[in-house]
Amino acid sequence: MRAVAGGHLRGILCMLLAVAAFSLMDASMKTLAPHYPPMQITALRGVTSLPLVLLWALIDGGPAQLVHIRWPLHLLRGVLSVVMLVAFVYALQRLPLAEAYSLFFVAPLLITALAVPILGEKVGWRRWTAIVVGLCGTLIVLRPTGSGMLSIGGLAVLVSATGYSLSAITVRVLGRTDSTQSMVFWMLAMLSVFSLAFAWSGWVPLDAAHWKPIAMLGFSGAIGQYGITEAFRRAPASVIAPLEYTALIWGLALDWFLWGTLPDRWMLAGAAVIVACGLYLLRRERVHVEAEHP
Repeated sequence: MRAVAGGHLRGILCMLLAVAAFSLMDASMKTLAPHYPPMQITALRGVTSLPLVLLWALIDGGPAQLVHIRWPLHLLRGVLSVVMLVAFVYALQRLPLAEAYSLFFVAPLLITALAVPILGEKVGWRRWTAIVVGLCGTLIVLRPTGSGMLSIGGLAVLVSATGYSLSAITVRVLGRTDSTQSMVFWMLAMLSVFSLAFAWSGWVPLDAAHWKPIAMLGFSGAIGQYGITEAFRRAPASVIAPLEYTALIWGLALDWFLWGTLPDRWMLAGAAVIVACGLYLLRRERVHVEAEHP
């Protein structure tokens, strides 16, 4: 029992580390966003993290796991990763970090909804109700009246969240046969190749003054990937997944510290609705798992 509790505690700490690292990565991308095209920043995110992730994969599992994989699904996930990151970087040019996070938290709701037609999973009326209410929360963040409803940045976050949700469903399928290390490595490798190919013609020379956020982009991205992998390895998803919402705290803190931005009541109200619905879905998922495996 103590070993199980210790493993869960390690998983919780790794997830908190991963959320903090990804928040710093997103802050780095937001810092770079005014100076470089979104596709170029996406390429930098992949290229700077790839060597560290490759080293981790070679140490933990060896090179064979990187070769014997399901290539079509990895290619699909690579394309989805490009769409997700380009849309998110585009949104960061126009939105505070906390507001982007609040909208992105709709992803768990989308994953549950998309799992029905794609994976054939069954979703009861309670979870469908949570999905609908959660989507209403996104309308609150976008603003139910006025020009906010037409925010291009907000719509870009929703595109990013949709790409992330489809990628997560792809991971569910890949996880049956491929290692976690191979999924992380090939996601970054394909992200790097695809985004470099599209960004090359309009590449903006890197400014030496930006070496700190670029270095932070690669380091924090690699640490985040390692932390989230260890977290889901050490503890059940029902324990780990709710900790993703601590990103909102990081977003609020980084917005205030780096850009002097504070959220308004609409953003906080919408974020509360989305987070509450996401937590409810996770709770229902745990109930179903416990019922199937008493």
